[in-house]
Amino acid sequence: MSEARMTIPKSEYLGRVKKVQLEMEKAGIDLLVTHACECESANVRYLSNFWAVFDFVSVLVPREGDAILLTGGPESYDFAVQFSQIDDIRIHPLYVETAAPEWDKPTDTFDFSMILDEIRAKQPVKTIGIANANIIPHAIMQDVQNGAQGAKFVEAQAVMNAARLIKSNNEINLLREGYRITEQAFIDTLGMVGPGVREWELEAKWRGSAYAMGAEGTSYPIWVTSGDTTYQSLCKSTDKPIVNDSMVQFSVGAKYNGYCGNLCRAVVLGKIPQKHEDMIRVSLDSLGETIEMMRPGVAFASVYDRFQQRLAENGFTGLNLYGPAHGTGLQECEGPWVDNRTDSVLEPGMVFNVDVWIADEQYGVRIEDGLVITETGIEVFTNYRREIIRL
Repeated sequence: MSEARMTIPKSEYLGRVKKVQLEMEKAGIDLLVTHACECESANVRYLSNFWAVFDFVSVLVPREGDAILLTGGPESYDFAVQFSQIDDIRIHPLYVETAAPEWDKPTDTFDFSMILDEIRAKQPVKTIGIANANIIPHAIMQDVQNGAQGAKFVEAQAVMNAARLIKSNNEINLLREGYRITEQAFIDTLGMVGPGVREWELEAKWRGSAYAMGAEGTSYPIWVTSGDTTYQSLCKSTDKPIVNDSMVQFSVGAKYNGYCGNLCRAVVLGKIPQKHEDMIRVSLDSLGETIEMMRPGVAFASVYDRFQQRLAENGFTGLNLYGPAHGTGLQECEGPWVDNRTDSVLEPGMVFNVDVWIADEQYGVRIEDGLVITETGIEVFTNYRREIIRL
């Protein structure tokens, strides 16, 4: 019998709410409103361990006291009761899918006027912070405004970013397992790569292996792409068969109890153009050099500047999308970004994907591995065959 999945205890979720409240106090925010949907669940899952399916969900955090979870409809309510680590769960009639039915089941619902009146009876609500402001549906935001009674609104994603920046030991354990599953599933799939195999078949093989090892899902909509589409930073697996004299790009990641593993590798069959091979070589060199530089106390800017210098030395200036590493956790890419636009330094507990992407309009490659900054250095989560993998 396989072992049960690792979990995070309820006490840590309650501590997260307190952690966010401390950040709210620094920012002068009386009420924080978060939002999540099925594809963008991180803030709400961080606070509650609940993720939306079909419907929307929000966690409201007052500056003092307990958080409230809002979701839509009787189905989502029952779902939240099972999984949420926040006990106060309410149904909001606007937090439903776009094709929601009229419910036959009698249901108590709450709008923001009702909820904010409850909170105002205990404490003032003069400033409302909105996290995930760019994904909140218009109708829901209007309802928040209707209940605000003149309160000021401020952008507050930075509050959540600050709370989520340094990972706990429990989070690191889940991430470590997500990366282990991701890497092993790639190893399991590699032997299947060959002429005639379709991109989607390779993805399916990887998925089957990852799920068999306990993956909850994928960290993002993963893909395998090959040949003339490898220049695309985002893609999807298609019916295209793998052919000789081409590169196959794997971009895969297993989600384990909400936390995202990731691995990107290039596989070469036969002979490819020299420029494409040079891209792979420089990506691998840049990834290795970046990993060597990432130690506690090192400035983001110094890592980024060295990365740009290597690109320039090899004639690839301007062919990257962003710096050589970004934060990860409940989102595969959640910030911070390692670049020279900040005075940030690497700190213990930060988890990164070292993500080197080089492409022009014809060829491209992404090589990516995960690591955590420790008190004395780093722990690398994935390192399988950092080389031009030739079959």
